[in-house]
Amino acid sequence: MKSIILASESPRRKQLLQEAGFSFDVASVKVSEIPDKNLNAAEQILDIARRKARAAFAHLKSSKSHEFTLISADTEVIFEGQLQGKPSDKQNAFEMLRRLSGKVHDVQTGVCIIDSASGKELSQIETTKVYFKNLTDQEIWTYIETGEPMDKAGAYGIQGLGGKFVEKFEGPFDNVVGLPVQLVKDMLAKI
Repeated sequence: MKSIILASESPRRKQLLQEAGFSFDVASVKVSEIPDKNLNAAEQILDIARRKARAAFAHLKSSKSHEFTLISADTEVIFEGQLQGKPSDKQNAFEMLRRLSGKVHDVQTGVCIIDSASGKELSQIETTKVYFKNLTDQEIWTYIETGEPMDKAGAYGIQGLGGKFVEKFEGPFDNVVGLPVQLVKDMLAKI
């Protein structure tokens, strides 16, 4: 039986896979998540997901004796064609949330899957449109003081307190959390 390995330290990705009924191991590797400025936003996200997958695959291929399928992902908030990334500090989080206030942005997750037996690699992207309410400066600062936005792309977590800023969304909710499970299932079926 081929094992599934999630190449991610994200507790949100682990939880989404567990809730979907997957049995898997976790292997994380450190790779540069600095986007390649020569690529467009979607290509940058796929590039980072591939970097994570290939680094974990190279590490595991030498140490694993059985066959496995590796899953990696990168989720980003894109506003006006630019990746927003994670906030560097509270002021940066405020500026991000102020930009998103009353506007529509995309959340894109690049998923990369590599099969150890065939060496086959697949990567795809999922997009969810998110509509933000108009936010007051006070609402933004109150949220920032909770600490929640500091490790999140776009400075908010839809599954947490940041969900109250969302008016509506179009596309998979789990994609905004960090892993589009249906896309993962479809890709695993192809590989």
